[in-house]
Order: sequence, then C-alpha cells, then structure tokens
Amino acid sequence: MKKLLLYCCIALMVMASCNKDEQKDDDKTVSIKYPASAVVIPDAVTDIDGNKYDAVQIGEQVWMSMNMRTTRFADGTAIAEGSEISYEDAFRYAPNHPEGLNGYVYNWKAAMHGTGSSAENPSRVQGICPNGWHLPSEAEWQQLTYYLSNHSEYVCSGTGENVAKALAYSRDWNQCSVGCAVGNILEDNNATGFSAVPVGYYPGLFTNYGCSASFWTSTEIDSVSAMGVNIYMSDSLVHRTICNKVGGFSVRCIRNA
Repeated sequence: MKKLLLYCCIALMVMASCNKDEQKDDDKTVSIKYPASAVVIPDAVTDIDGNKYDAVQIGEQVWMSMNMRTTRFADGTAIAEGSEISYEDAFRYAPNHPEGLNGYVYNWKAAMHGTGSSAENPSRVQGICPNGWHLPSEAEWQQLTYYLSNHSEYVCSGTGENVAKALAYSRDWNQCSVGCAVGNILEDNNATGFSAVPVGYYPGLFTNYGCSASFWTSTEIDSVSAMGVNIYMSDSLVHRTICNKVGGFSVRCIRNA
C-alpha cells in the first residue's frame, strides 16, 4: 500500500466533481431514517455532554450510527477547539444537513486521548469514546468490510469489495452516475443503517460537503501518520489510507464486547 502522507488523505480525485451545496439549515436535531434491513439500537449510549447516539448491529459488532460530537472526554477533560489536541465543529462548515448528523471532526491526538496505538481487534482504546465504547482499529474496520462482502444484500453488483453503498447515508451525497458509486441512486444506500454522512475532513472538504466521509482508526503508522478510513461519492469501496495526524476526521465508536 502506497504511503500517502497528505494533510488530509486522498480525496483530490473527487474534489473536481463536487459542488458545494449553499443551502443553510441550523437545525441540529439528530434523526436518522433507517432502512427496514438495519438492526437499530435507539439511544444506545449518551456521552458526557448529554448527546445521545443510536447504534446498529452489523454481524458481531455494534457501531454508532452517528458521528461523535462531544467537546469533552469521558473523564471530563475539555477538548480545546483549534488546539494541538482538538476538534472542529463540522456544523460550522456544512450546516446544510437538516438532521444534524455531521457531528464534529477531531485530530488523531484528540481521537486517541493520549492512548498508544493499537492494531488489535478489539483495539481496547477508549480514546474520545463514551464509557463502554472504543475507537476501532484498522482490523475492526476490516472485520466490518469482510462481513459485508460475504453477505450479498450488502454487496453492489455481486462484487465483494463494493460495500460502501451499504454504509453510506441515503442522502446528501453528491451525484455520480457511475454504476455502484455511492453517489449513484442514493436510495440504494445504507442497507446496514451505518449512515455515513459526507462531511469530508478539515481542513479540506468542508467546502465541498457531499464528496466523502473520513474516519480515524486507533492504528498508528509512524510519528506523523495514522490509518484513516474513507468513503467517496465516486465509487463503492471502503478505502484505508495513511493520513497525517493533524487532519480533522469524523469518529465512530464501537461497543465493547
């Protein structure tokens, strides 16, 4: 795998085809329209700021179906906006989402909350997650995609790697008329209920909301980079990409076994 130490992963290939949606809506009420196929656990966990998160069971894993949006770690420590260990409010850059699913994005230090790297499954890294939940490792994301690829209802056109549509939310993605692309026929998305929204990352695609969803893992590559997971509007793959730790990505937590 090629090491791409870009400031915020490789979404440059899709930026040219993305158009900024100028619609404004400050309603941050979180509400997801789930498909009948999703195994949903409503209000599965509440973070220290009082935010409630639904979850979905996918195989043996239980994942949050909403992006983290806390300003404090579970131990009460504040996360300073714009600092070395920080978050950015994705609502500020992508306020067009009427259901407020954007959440916040965090740099890797904030996502990890001082914990060392883990490539294990489970990672055992609580990081920014609420008590009883943890930041998934690259291996846990691999478990998710492997499960999807082995269940035909989550695979597009019978091709095992084309599982991103089953994870991407069924609205707000920019259109792409290529076959199994996430941006093609949005109503076919989100069979799992995972509801990945196209926030992008910071700094970068907040100005082109609709192109990509980017998530941190607990797996470090070296002193400046860690593994990220990306979904793009232009294909149906779940990409694992080496990214600079200073970039702001979304965080999804997974429930402890």
